[in-house]
Order: sequence, then structure tokens, then C-alpha cells
Amino acid sequence: MLTATNHTLEKLENLLKSAGYKVRYEKGNFKTGACLLQSSRMIVVNKFSNLESKILALAELIRTTDFDQKLFDEKQLAFYQQIKQTELQL
Repeated sequence: MLTATNHTLEKLENLLKSAGYKVRYEKGNFKTGACLLQSSRMIVVNKFSNLESKILALAELIRTTDFDQKLFDEKQLAFYQQIKQTELQL
């Protein structure tokens, strides 16, 4: 289970950045708290969501998207595998 801390959010952002994605915080009325724009490799997160919602949204996107694991360092790879094996509770 992921803890709802700023450090966890930063780890998720760094993981996505290593995979070549940009994470932006914008206002919006997304139901999930984030949306993935595949063609531009950009993830837009609702900036008005609370910390836990932001973390859950990014983790769910990571869990459902396949990334090239060669892009990650050892710690990031372990974190990525942890996310992929964890069933998120929304």
C-alpha cells in the first residue's frame, strides 16, 4: 500500500519522468483525478485533488500502462514492480 505523503508523490513523478512522461497539474473536472495523453506522453493531474487522490491517480496510470523497464534505475524498478503488483484501493 502506498502512503499518502509528498515523498510518495515525488517518487511517482520521478518514475514517470524517467519513462519519458511529463506530469502537469492543471485545473479540470476529471473523474479519476488525472488523464493520460498518449500521443504527447503527458499526464495531466487535477491540481484541486487532495494528495491521496493525486497519488492514487498516478499509481493507477502506472499500474495500467506498460513502460520499458530499462529506463529505470534499480530503486525505481523495485518501486515500479511494487506498484504493478499492488491492487489499489480507491
